[in-house]
Amino acid sequence: MTTVSAGRRRHALLPTFRASFRFATRFFNWPGLFRSQAFRIVLIYVVLFGLSATGLIAFTYWNARRALDAQGDQIVQAEIADLSNQYRQLDEDGLIQLIMNRSGPGANGLYLLADSNRYPIAGNLDRWPQGANGMGEFVSFTYDRRIAGQKTEERRARGRTFTLPSGDYLLVAQDVNDRDLMVRLFSTTVPWTLGLMLLLGLVGGALIGRNMLARLDSINRTSKEIIAGDLSRRVPVTMSHDEFDTLAENLNRMLDRIERLMSGVREVTDSVAHDLRTPLNRLRNRLETALRHMEQTGEQREELEAAVEDTDRLIATFNALLLIAEADAGVAREAMTPVDISSVARDVGDLFAPLAEEKGIALSVAASRAVTITGNRNLISQALVNLVDNAVKYNGGGRVTIAASESGGAAILSVSDTGPGIPASERAHVVERFVRLEASRHSPGTGLGLSLVAAVARLHGAKFALEDNNPGLKAVLSFRTRAARSG
Repeated sequence: MTTVSAGRRRHALLPTFRASFRFATRFFNWPGLFRSQAFRIVLIYVVLFGLSATGLIAFTYWNARRALDAQGDQIVQAEIADLSNQYRQLDEDGLIQLIMNRSGPGANGLYLLADSNRYPIAGNLDRWPQGANGMGEFVSFTYDRRIAGQKTEERRARGRTFTLPSGDYLLVAQDVNDRDLMVRLFSTTVPWTLGLMLLLGLVGGALIGRNMLARLDSINRTSKEIIAGDLSRRVPVTMSHDEFDTLAENLNRMLDRIERLMSGVREVTDSVAHDLRTPLNRLRNRLETALRHMEQTGEQREELEAAVEDTDRLIATFNALLLIAEADAGVAREAMTPVDISSVARDVGDLFAPLAEEKGIALSVAASRAVTITGNRNLISQALVNLVDNAVKYNGGGRVTIAASESGGAAILSVSDTGPGIPASERAHVVERFVRLEASRHSPGTGLGLSLVAAVARLHGAKFALEDNNPGLKAVLSFRTRAARSG
């Protein structure tokens, strides 16, 4: 019955232990806590403090014990010297009387005079103790001490023995049992004290780390929301007025400044779009109207046609700069919706199919199943148009492949060709504005196509990379899928 009851109690306690463990796991957030810098600092401090305290206590213990042994040995040595002097002045009977006087009730020392067979003659020890056989050296031994009537207890002593000229043995010692008990208690208590200190230090470090981790998590959550486009978010400020509150206040002031700058960029963009785009379009329309009323040939008509082409390039450059500015400023972030990049790839493929056929380029689209991300469809389409336009423009025959796929939580949109490609040393440079390679300077373009692609990638938190296609170039946009974002 007892065994069954104990087993039932253990089974009844298991849910309580599991619940306590789950609560501690949620409360302290162990995985994140162990990785936090605050917990590591506290852990290092506790370990160093524990090692320092252990070393200090060990040194104090060793020094104190050595001092106590030396003090006891000095007392014993003084007793032996005094007894030796008395023995030279008195005969052995006088030494016996002296030992009996000193070993009476209440005596602090232990004395035993024994014959050559170690049979007791005088003293307060009933027999020659085992372990006290060394001659002329200090030894530690145990002896039986009578405490009440016939009751005895085993105690520890430390002393010295020597041989008298008569052949008898004399043992003089001090009881060190209380001191040894204190030493054992000290040596037993100290490890537990150090262990408790380390445990409390770790718990304190966990609490401190949890508090700092919670404050940092709030800053990180706010930062992620701001990166996602919500510029109205601010870092929470508590009433503790500590370093984190100072940091939060500075960050909030910085965010206020950034929000004002973004608003200014939007206003400038709107003003530029209204004040420049309309006059440019009107200029182009007037040039085309003038062309319609002129003869089909002539020098003036050629000049007007060149002016129309320059106006088209100016409008294209203006539109590209405007799109890059809007992407970098996050203006288009508000129009983020679910986008199937496979559908975008097919649409762009259909758009460029006639041009590719005209230039003798085999254009293919590998986008069989839907791959959905959260983004701005117009900007993603424009970025893909720029990549395909470059691939078709500089390919000179061969193949161009548009692909959309999903791998490892990332949505991959890529354009690969078999053209001359871009040298590895120039790939980081060509995404800058108005940068064109020497081989492409005589072909039409603004040098803003890849800059726009890079800006669209930054807007969507995607990675844009230019890789070798062996032969040719492969441009890759890696987006996070909607499932990865929610996870």
